Amino acid sequence: MTDGLILHPDNKHRCWWPGTDPFYVAYHDTEWGVPEFDDRALFEKLILDGFQAGLSWITILRKRENFRTAFAGFEPEKIVRFDQKKVEALMLDTGIVRNRAKIEATIAGARAWLAIQERGGFSHFLWNFIDGRPIQNNLKSRSQVQAETDVSKRISKALRAEGFNFVGPTIVYAFMQAVGMANDHLVGCYRHAECAALAEKL
Repeated sequence: MTDGLILHPDNKHRCWWPGTDPFYVAYHDTEWGVPEFDDRALFEKLILDGFQAGLSWITILRKRENFRTAFAGFEPEKIVRFDQKKVEALMLDTGIVRNRAKIEATIAGARAWLAIQERGGFSHFLWNFIDGRPIQNNLKSRSQVQAETDVSKRISKALRAEGFNFVGPTIVYAFMQAVGMANDHLVGCYRHAECAALAEKL
Protein backbone atom coordinates (compact mmCIF):
# COMPACT_ATOMS: atom_id res chain seq x y z
CA MET A 1 0.00 0.00 0.00
CA THR A 2 1.32 3.44 -0.93
CA ASP A 3 -0.12 6.80 0.08
CA GLY A 4 -3.47 5.25 0.94
CA LEU A 5 -3.76 3.16 -2.22
CA ILE A 6 -3.96 -0.63 -2.54
CA LEU A 7 -3.05 -2.46 -5.76
CA HIS A 8 -5.59 -5.25 -6.22
CA PRO A 9 -5.21 -8.52 -8.17
CA ASP A 10 -7.15 -6.97 -11.08
CA ASN A 11 -4.25 -4.50 -11.38
CA LYS A 12 -6.37 -1.54 -10.26
CA HIS A 13 -5.36 0.86 -7.52
CA ARG A 14 -8.11 1.56 -5.00
CA CYS A 15 -8.50 3.68 -1.88
CA TRP A 16 -7.21 1.98 1.26
CA TRP A 17 -10.38 1.94 3.34
CA PRO A 18 -12.29 -1.07 1.92
CA GLY A 19 -9.17 -3.21 2.24
CA THR A 20 -9.57 -6.39 0.21
CA ASP A 21 -13.01 -7.44 1.50
CA PRO A 22 -14.94 -8.25 -1.73
CA PHE A 23 -18.22 -6.90 -0.30
CA TYR A 24 -16.63 -3.64 0.78
CA VAL A 25 -14.62 -3.31 -2.44
CA ALA A 26 -17.83 -3.69 -4.47
CA TYR A 27 -19.38 -0.82 -2.48
CA HIS A 28 -16.28 1.30 -3.15
CA ASP A 29 -16.38 0.48 -6.86
CA THR A 30 -20.08 0.96 -7.54
CA GLU A 31 -21.61 3.32 -4.97
CA TRP A 32 -19.17 5.44 -2.97
CA GLY A 33 -18.62 8.80 -4.61
CA VAL A 34 -21.31 8.40 -7.26
CA PRO A 35 -23.49 11.57 -7.34
CA GLU A 36 -26.89 10.70 -5.85
CA PHE A 37 -29.90 12.95 -6.40
CA ASP A 38 -32.79 10.69 -5.39
CA ASP A 39 -34.58 12.21 -2.40
CA ARG A 40 -35.41 8.91 -0.71
CA ALA A 41 -31.99 7.37 -1.34
CA LEU A 42 -30.33 10.43 0.22
CA PHE A 43 -32.56 10.09 3.28
CA GLU A 44 -31.62 6.41 3.63
CA LYS A 45 -27.91 7.12 3.40
CA LEU A 46 -28.05 9.98 5.89
CA ILE A 47 -29.94 7.84 8.41
CA LEU A 48 -27.53 4.92 7.97
CA ASP A 49 -24.57 7.25 8.44
CA GLY A 50 -26.20 8.36 11.69
CA PHE A 51 -26.47 4.74 12.81
CA GLN A 52 -22.78 4.35 11.98
CA ALA A 53 -21.77 6.82 14.73
CA GLY A 54 -19.42 4.93 17.04
CA LEU A 55 -19.26 1.94 14.68
CA SER A 56 -17.55 1.04 11.40
CA TRP A 57 -19.32 1.60 8.09
CA ILE A 58 -18.82 -2.04 7.05
CA THR A 59 -20.89 -3.07 10.09
CA ILE A 60 -23.79 -0.93 8.86
CA LEU A 61 -23.29 -1.96 5.25
CA ARG A 62 -23.61 -5.64 6.13
CA LYS A 63 -26.86 -4.88 7.94
CA ARG A 64 -28.25 -2.54 5.27
CA GLU A 65 -30.87 -4.96 3.95
CA ASN A 66 -32.04 -5.62 7.53
CA PHE A 67 -32.31 -1.87 8.08
CA ARG A 68 -34.33 -1.50 4.89
CA THR A 69 -36.76 -4.17 6.04
CA ALA A 70 -37.00 -2.75 9.57
CA PHE A 71 -37.54 0.83 8.38
CA ALA A 72 -40.11 0.20 5.64
CA GLY A 73 -37.67 0.65 2.77
CA PHE A 74 -36.69 4.01 4.25
CA GLU A 75 -39.91 5.56 2.99
CA PRO A 76 -40.40 8.61 5.24
CA GLU A 77 -44.17 8.58 4.69
CA LYS A 78 -44.30 5.18 6.43
CA ILE A 79 -41.66 5.86 9.08
CA VAL A 80 -43.52 8.91 10.44
CA ARG A 81 -46.32 6.55 11.45
CA PHE A 82 -44.04 4.46 13.68
CA ASP A 83 -45.37 4.55 17.25
CA GLN A 84 -43.83 3.56 20.59
CA LYS A 85 -44.87 -0.06 20.09
CA LYS A 86 -42.93 -0.10 16.81
CA VAL A 87 -39.91 1.46 18.51
CA GLU A 88 -39.99 -1.29 21.15
CA ALA A 89 -40.20 -3.93 18.40
CA LEU A 90 -37.19 -2.40 16.65
CA MET A 91 -35.28 -2.50 19.93
CA LEU A 92 -35.67 -6.29 19.80
CA ASP A 93 -34.54 -6.58 16.17
CA THR A 94 -31.07 -8.16 16.25
CA GLY A 95 -30.63 -7.49 12.53
CA ILE A 96 -30.11 -3.76 13.06
CA VAL A 97 -28.23 -1.53 15.51
CA ARG A 98 -30.55 -1.40 18.52
CA ASN A 99 -30.06 2.13 19.74
CA ARG A 100 -33.23 3.84 20.96
CA ALA A 101 -31.96 7.39 20.40
CA LYS A 102 -31.01 6.58 16.79
CA ILE A 103 -34.31 4.81 16.12
CA GLU A 104 -36.26 7.78 17.46
CA ALA A 105 -34.01 10.15 15.50
CA THR A 106 -34.96 8.24 12.33
CA ILE A 107 -38.66 8.93 12.96
CA ALA A 108 -37.92 12.60 13.66
CA GLY A 109 -35.76 12.70 10.52
CA ALA A 110 -38.64 11.32 8.46
CA ARG A 111 -40.84 14.19 9.68
CA ALA A 112 -38.11 16.69 8.81
CA TRP A 113 -37.64 15.10 5.37
CA LEU A 114 -41.34 15.42 4.60
CA ALA A 115 -41.31 19.09 5.55
CA ILE A 116 -38.26 19.77 3.37
CA GLN A 117 -39.80 17.76 0.55
CA GLU A 118 -42.79 20.12 0.49
CA ARG A 119 -40.45 23.08 0.09
CA GLY A 120 -38.70 21.85 -3.03
CA GLY A 121 -37.16 18.48 -2.22
CA PHE A 122 -34.49 16.97 0.01
CA SER A 123 -32.00 16.57 -2.84
CA HIS A 124 -32.32 20.24 -3.78
CA PHE A 125 -31.95 21.23 -0.11
CA LEU A 126 -28.65 19.35 0.19
CA TRP A 127 -27.07 19.94 -3.20
CA ASN A 128 -27.88 23.64 -3.04
CA PHE A 129 -25.08 23.99 -0.48
CA ILE A 130 -22.57 23.25 -3.25
CA ASP A 131 -24.51 24.75 -6.18
CA GLY A 132 -25.48 21.31 -7.45
CA ARG A 133 -21.94 20.35 -8.46
CA PRO A 134 -19.75 17.71 -6.77
CA ILE A 135 -16.63 19.06 -5.09
CA GLN A 136 -13.50 17.63 -6.74
CA ASN A 137 -10.83 17.48 -4.05
CA ASN A 138 -8.02 15.78 -6.02
CA LEU A 139 -6.52 14.21 -2.91
CA LYS A 140 -3.17 12.54 -3.40
CA SER A 141 -2.76 10.80 -0.05
CA ARG A 142 -4.72 9.45 2.87
CA SER A 143 -3.41 12.21 5.13
CA GLN A 144 -5.14 14.86 2.99
CA VAL A 145 -8.63 13.44 3.62
CA GLN A 146 -10.56 15.69 6.00
CA ALA A 147 -12.99 14.50 8.67
CA GLU A 148 -15.19 17.57 8.28
CA THR A 149 -15.29 20.79 6.26
CA ASP A 150 -16.90 24.22 6.43
CA VAL A 151 -19.62 22.98 4.10
CA SER A 152 -20.33 19.89 6.22
CA LYS A 153 -20.58 22.16 9.26
CA ARG A 154 -23.13 24.36 7.49
CA ILE A 155 -25.18 21.38 6.30
CA SER A 156 -25.02 19.84 9.79
CA LYS A 157 -26.35 23.03 11.35
CA ALA A 158 -29.14 23.29 8.77
CA LEU A 159 -30.18 19.65 9.21
CA ARG A 160 -30.32 20.04 12.98
CA ALA A 161 -32.47 23.13 12.57
CA GLU A 162 -34.89 21.05 10.47
CA GLY A 163 -35.18 18.37 13.16
CA PHE A 164 -32.56 15.79 12.19
CA ASN A 165 -30.24 14.27 14.79
CA PHE A 166 -26.98 12.31 14.57
CA VAL A 167 -25.94 14.68 11.80
CA GLY A 168 -22.75 16.19 13.21
CA PRO A 169 -20.21 17.69 10.75
CA THR A 170 -18.15 14.47 10.63
CA ILE A 171 -21.17 12.27 9.91
CA VAL A 172 -22.36 14.76 7.30
CA TYR A 173 -18.98 14.79 5.58
CA ALA A 174 -18.89 10.97 5.44
CA PHE A 175 -22.35 11.23 3.88
CA MET A 176 -21.15 13.83 1.36
CA GLN A 177 -18.28 11.57 0.31
CA ALA A 178 -20.59 8.57 -0.05
CA VAL A 179 -23.27 10.31 -2.13
CA GLY A 180 -20.80 12.02 -4.43
CA MET A 181 -21.20 15.55 -3.12
CA ALA A 182 -17.44 15.39 -2.63
CA ASN A 183 -15.20 13.20 -4.79
CA ASP A 184 -12.72 11.98 -2.19
CA HIS A 185 -11.42 8.96 -4.06
CA LEU A 186 -7.66 9.48 -4.06
CA VAL A 187 -6.33 10.67 -7.41
CA GLY A 188 -4.45 7.40 -7.85
CA CYS A 189 -7.60 5.34 -7.35
CA TYR A 190 -9.16 4.27 -10.63
CA ARG A 191 -12.59 5.43 -9.42
CA HIS A 192 -11.47 9.04 -8.97
CA ALA A 193 -11.48 9.76 -12.71
CA GLU A 194 -14.71 7.81 -13.23
CA CYS A 195 -16.56 9.78 -10.54
CA ALA A 196 -15.11 13.04 -11.86
CA ALA A 197 -16.44 12.12 -15.31
CA LEU A 198 -19.91 11.50 -13.83
CA ALA A 199 -19.80 14.96 -12.29
CA GLU A 200 -18.90 16.50 -15.66
CA LYS A 201 -22.12 15.14 -17.13
CA LEU A 202 -24.30 16.97 -14.62
